[in-house]
Amino acid sequence: MGAQVQYPEDETAYLQAPAISSVEEIETLSAVHPLTDGHLPQHLEAMRRVVDAVGKEVPVTGAVTCPFTTASFLIGAENLVRLTIKNPAAVHHLCEVALESAIRYSASIIAAGCTPSLTDPMSSSTVIGPRQFQEFSYPYLKRLIDFIHGNGKAVTLHICGKTDRIWRDMADAGADCLSIDNDASLQGAVETVGDRVRILGNVHPTGIMLQGTPEDVKRAVRSCVAQAAHSPKGFIVASGCSLPTETPFANIHAMMDAAAEIGWSVAPDMLLRREI
Repeated sequence: MGAQVQYPEDETAYLQAPAISSVEEIETLSAVHPLTDGHLPQHLEAMRRVVDAVGKEVPVTGAVTCPFTTASFLIGAENLVRLTIKNPAAVHHLCEVALESAIRYSASIIAAGCTPSLTDPMSSSTVIGPRQFQEFSYPYLKRLIDFIHGNGKAVTLHICGKTDRIWRDMADAGADCLSIDNDASLQGAVETVGDRVRILGNVHPTGIMLQGTPEDVKRAVRSCVAQAAHSPKGFIVASGCSLPTETPFANIHAMMDAAAEIGWSVAPDMLLRREI
């Protein structure tokens, strides 16, 4: 959509410069064409290759950035937060364009055989308050989730940082599974919305997955399962956020092995005793 993205050889891509610098430039923005614009065709090709390789064994997801966060990439995070106070109409305009891009990209992901997985870090309560979330993020998030549901796919939603004040809103938006950051309480999420959505999380991606030993990882997995195994809609073991690129494969295998060792019949008391 015009933003400058840096692609390091061995690191995660990051935003180098937003697409526009002023409200007056919003009119120049247009929604993406995923089959031709930027690096989206390469992302879709990667998804198709993964589906061809393992799609019959496991679900394959494709990441979609939600409208409010995409809006921050278009005009810059600080500018966007400032505009929520000074020019709300401009924020809604940005979110409309971002929503159309997200819908188009989600449609292409589904056509590639994947399920869209939503990520929305700028909607974190660490960045904006619940009232701002309700006004500027929730309406567009809900419309995006409604579109994905209309195409027969369930939705996992990840919002970074502290999200306890918006868990109910995230569920109201229609998410089928909430990915809980390591900064938030897994047990709190289960108690608040576990009867409405599946819970996913929240082994620390750096302190444990990157810097810990395989036994540290297994211990953390057991702790997460002990907190969330009783969740009425179910629980999935995962890291609390994206893994650093240097995360040892041994630790990733340890996470998978720990979940397999625990199995489907979980006894939380046994898990707690194993941690002592």
